Amino acid sequence: MGRIAVHEFVALDGVFEDPQWTFEFGFDPRMGETLAAITGASTAILLGRTTYEMFAPAWSTRTAEQDPGAPFFNDTHKYVVGARKPSVDWGPSTLLGAFDADAIRRLKDSTDGLIYVSGSGTLVRGLLAQGLVDELHLFVYPVAVGRGQRLWADGVDATKLTLTGHDVYDNGVVHLVYRPV
Repeated sequence: MGRIAVHEFVALDGVFEDPQWTFEFGFDPRMGETLAAITGASTAILLGRTTYEMFAPAWSTRTAEQDPGAPFFNDTHKYVVGARKPSVDWGPSTLLGAFDADAIRRLKDSTDGLIYVSGSGTLVRGLLAQGLVDELHLFVYPVAVGRGQRLWADGVDATKLTLTGHDVYDNGVVHLVYRPV
């Protein structure tokens, strides 16, 4: 049975939307090692349609020489959650349709290893609300953005998590690993 591992870049105030604000902090090589460990254990990718459409042009033309993560993103089977078909066709991909917790449970049941999720805010919110996230990897940046979508929207029920790991990087980013209680 598979487990879902979510990776998000977030600001101190919880904003994760359009993380261009991460650029000024650079990318600590140890962050790459952490992400490589997550993706290395993953056998599938689960994305929301919008993130899939954003990732496709960014990753589909990259080679392993340009970015060691390229083979993972290009060759790993991607499952896309969205009410309509994505406007791109990128590597091995399957459209799951609109968010359906039971369909994602079936995906978990039929997958060995981790199912990697990045970005995909609407999808991640649904996964969290349905108790489908097994690992939550937050890379928290030392900035309060002040506006934008937050990982947890106002008015949602409390989500209780247990801290299972953490890293502090030289660029000021903190990696927090949570599991559901």
